[in-house]
Amino acid sequence: MKTLQQLRVATYNVHKCRGLDQKVSPARIVEVIRQLDADVICLQEVVNAPLGPPQFNQAEQIAAGLQEYTWAFGSNRPLQGGTYGNMTLTRLSLTAWQNHDLTHQQREERGVLQTDVELDSERTLRIFNVHLGTSYTERRHQGRRLVGEGVLAQTGISHPRLVLGDLNEWTRGLTTRLLRNEFETFRPKHIWRFPRTFPGILPLMTLDHLYFESPLSLVDTHLWRSRLAILASDHLPLTATFEVRKP
Repeated sequence: MKTLQQLRVATYNVHKCRGLDQKVSPARIVEVIRQLDADVICLQEVVNAPLGPPQFNQAEQIAAGLQEYTWAFGSNRPLQGGTYGNMTLTRLSLTAWQNHDLTHQQREERGVLQTDVELDSERTLRIFNVHLGTSYTERRHQGRRLVGEGVLAQTGISHPRLVLGDLNEWTRGLTTRLLRNEFETFRPKHIWRFPRTFPGILPLMTLDHLYFESPLSLVDTHLWRSRLAILASDHLPLTATFEVRKP
């Protein structure tokens, strides 16, 4: 296997493929993803309902439009005759995946999709595609579980980790503090240089985050604010390019 020199990743909450015009269009999301040209894309709020109405067969339609990628889906709750959750796509070799439940009490079901991809013949990168809840108390519970032994601190695992997704945390709360204790991160900036990511049409809050560790070394970040991306979802894709250090 060829040694990877750079890795480009993206996180993107697609809002059930519903855009600002209220049109549900997986095809539009596919076109935005193509613009990103990323090796790994973590999507949140995807419906996977092959037996439901056509507009909710979103995971399969996205995968069909991006055949150069392999993909995994983490189901968090039933919806539209199928399920709803997170989807990870990659152009690298996808070797394993599992979904972790982070649901708190009677709140909406939430989860973390874990995927393993090969950086080279000797190293595996473990990716965590996260979507946390909207309640302050809920997120505190989820943040502790996220960094605990069941998810990020799994015993016996030495793979480097990459955590990205919609944390629904627009202030520096417990989840942010816990992740900053273990990982490197950055302040995302859009064209006007404000560190905000949501809503896409005029970013006022930072909900979308990315945390990483060696051998990844940050080269560049970008909040993808194309005309199509502004229309396709209420979130914008956040991308990061890394240099992959040699072993």
